[in-house]
Amino acid sequence: MSMDGGPRFRPKRPEDYWSQDVNPYMLSHRSMGRPVVTAEEAQRLRGRWQDEFGRSAPLHVEVGAGNGFHLAGMASRHPGRNWLGIEIRFKRVVMCAKKIAKAGVSANARIARYDAWALDDLFAPGEIDSLYVFHPDPWSRRKHREKRLMSGPWAGWICRAVRPGGQIRIKTDHLPHIHGFESGISGLPLRVLDRRDDVRANGYPWPTDDDVITNYESKFHKRGEPVYALLAERCAGDAPPPPPVVAYCPSASGTSGD
Repeated sequence: MSMDGGPRFRPKRPEDYWSQDVNPYMLSHRSMGRPVVTAEEAQRLRGRWQDEFGRSAPLHVEVGAGNGFHLAGMASRHPGRNWLGIEIRFKRVVMCAKKIAKAGVSANARIARYDAWALDDLFAPGEIDSLYVFHPDPWSRRKHREKRLMSGPWAGWICRAVRPGGQIRIKTDHLPHIHGFESGISGLPLRVLDRRDDVRANGYPWPTDDDVITNYESKFHKRGEPVYALLAERCAGDAPPPPPVVAYCPSASGTSGD
């Protein structure tokens, strides 16, 4: 929640735009229905995502779901889990929804449009069982580095949202993300279980058959470029309090791709 008690992220509605030339994906994501969860709907589900799925099951969350390839694939492999993707870009939300529908996993998978920096709005403490973050935006320019998710402030949110014993999977083609996460968790109840600096050569820090290789990741393998992976765990211990963030409505940002 923000300093005024409302949500941190306040998305614009179609009627908030002065121009009639509104992003068509903004309109379509609002009219699709499930598996899409709009930002306003997601805010009302904080602490009760089990109700959204109509059952009690482990909640697995992918932040930056991209085009939905991994999200839909894992929901197909693990129908006993509740799967929720988070994505800020309207077009990707729509593409994720179509992937979910095509895979026939609309019963156990959802895609919500939300900003990754405001996820305290959506999850009660310890509500997430496992977290996945694959290929977040690199923000390579020095002036943009504070926008990288793999940092201390975002690691603090992980501590609040993921239950003790829950796991965090990270994959990236940008090594500074791995370094940023490792330095960012200092003093927090998070620990690195395993790290692989080239998954093509050294394998993943989790079972290979418990993953979905996306088209985006495959591009790096074909070019012989490394993809880095890290497996972490939420340990016992107190999470830091959420920062007092003023409500905002940022421009779209998210993962590099799917």
